[in-house]
Amino acid sequence: MTEQMTEQLKDMGARLSMLRESMGFTPEKIAETLELPLADYLQYEAGEKDFSFSFLYNVAGILGVDVLDIISGETPKLSTCCVVRAGGGYAIKRRKAYDYKHLAFTFRNKKMEPFLVTVEPSDAQPELHTHDGQEFNYMLEGSMDFFIGEMVYRLSEGDSVYFDSSVPHAMKAHGQRAAKFLAVVMK
Repeated sequence: MTEQMTEQLKDMGARLSMLRESMGFTPEKIAETLELPLADYLQYEAGEKDFSFSFLYNVAGILGVDVLDIISGETPKLSTCCVVRAGGGYAIKRRKAYDYKHLAFTFRNKKMEPFLVTVEPSDAQPELHTHDGQEFNYMLEGSMDFFIGEMVYRLSEGDSVYFDSSVPHAMKAHGQRAAKFLAVVMK
């Protein structure tokens, strides 16, 4: 993990701790609600454990905040529209295998979270995650294996998948080329 990623995790953990405390929750209550071991949750707050999007989405929902409040400390302010120019978006580089760009980071009270996601090739088996809601992914470049429950689908440019995101799921780039897709997570 790079020094920049380590600092981002520590900053996110500190914001998470502060938000939890300001909402009157104990670490035990958050861990129980998320169905996580307390030790794992405390590692998130300490910035010692990498944040999955599922974790961020679920804990933001419990705390009643936007995902960006935890990631950047910036509360979205716009309510009419949010324009993001080509190549823009709020970059979230938490893990080596995934690169996220939030495409509505300045819009408040979102009913969905749109991301441009790049999955780098890796030999590692992907870790399955869950979060409330539904998700739509549209493949822009490359191909990837989409894991959901016990099933695996190969998705290529132009393919899409709409799914119940409470079912364990993950993505893995196929071949030696990164896979890029638009992910829209609905609350």
